[in-house]
Amino acid sequence: MGCAATGWLFGVCALVALVCACDDAGTPVVRPPWEVAALPEAPVVDPVVADLGRLLFYDPVLSRDGETACATCHSEIWGMSDGLPVSIGVGGGRLTGPGRSGEAVMTRNAPTLWNVALRASLFWDGRETSLERQVSAPLHSPIELDKSIDEVLAELRTIPEYVARFEAAFGAVGDEALNEDNFRRAIAELQRTLISSRSLYDAFVGGDERALDETMKRGMVLLAELGCTRCHAPPTFDREAFHDRGIGGDDDLGRAAVTGRDEDARAFRVPTLRNARLTEPYFHDGSVATLEEAIAHEVWLETGRAPSAEELTALAAFIGRGLVDRSREPDRPEVVPSGLPVPIDGFRVLRP
Repeated sequence: MGCAATGWLFGVCALVALVCACDDAGTPVVRPPWEVAALPEAPVVDPVVADLGRLLFYDPVLSRDGETACATCHSEIWGMSDGLPVSIGVGGGRLTGPGRSGEAVMTRNAPTLWNVALRASLFWDGRETSLERQVSAPLHSPIELDKSIDEVLAELRTIPEYVARFEAAFGAVGDEALNEDNFRRAIAELQRTLISSRSLYDAFVGGDERALDETMKRGMVLLAELGCTRCHAPPTFDREAFHDRGIGGDDDLGRAAVTGRDEDARAFRVPTLRNARLTEPYFHDGSVATLEEAIAHEVWLETGRAPSAEELTALAAFIGRGLVDRSREPDRPEVVPSGLPVPIDGFRVLRP
């Protein structure tokens, strides 16, 4: 939730900010306890390239087993994650989400792809700074997709629909269109469309006073009062920072494996609270099952006490309902150009 506890004065100031205005009838009007700002502008996306990326994202042709796709670990059903504590890669079959099993067990929870276009660094340890370069990581990993880029490109070039789509998307012919750079760009363009910015909170700060109910408004107050916004800073509700939250063992060095600095040991990136309700379980190792448990853990770290039932309900309402926007979820194709079966999700979790 946050990175350092704020004091009593900050909480009072936040509460004062909420009630300093009144409507024409003299009724206090609730305002966010922070300066309202628009979400950073996302890069302009070429829709033709992004749609090509969508097909590649769901196509198991990218994997050694012909059953695993990018969407296996980053499904719209599970908040652009997979609903598992840690992901399972090649050899796990077509079924995705909770219930998926296999020997290719990864060491970290699949991070959500929501709003990755707005981030300066990627992965839990921040080791990559480019969406295009990030595309290579699962291909090269023997437990994720386990198929070299050369193998992928060679196979795509045998599929007439992909050849035609690459040529149309990039205005070139043959290998000049279907090459590594354009392959990376296509998937990166799809990821740039995954912007969550139309939540109830966004409607509220846009002028709709009724978008948030009283419980969600109370949760918004508490988010600032308890110091959570020092790391989960509006409007993205995240921050380009890495912290040790006392989760997991000593085997995963986190950010320290990238920087080589002892002070970064077991530090992991601050995740966004936008669409967080959809991405459980939580933290880098997926060891915290529910949003409410994650909130309670963070409140305890920040304040040295457990949240009250009222506080927990309010915070979960604001984060779990007020910050959710699924309007730009990718459309899962029923068929993909390779002809391979698209991965299927076992079931959909019904959330409040």
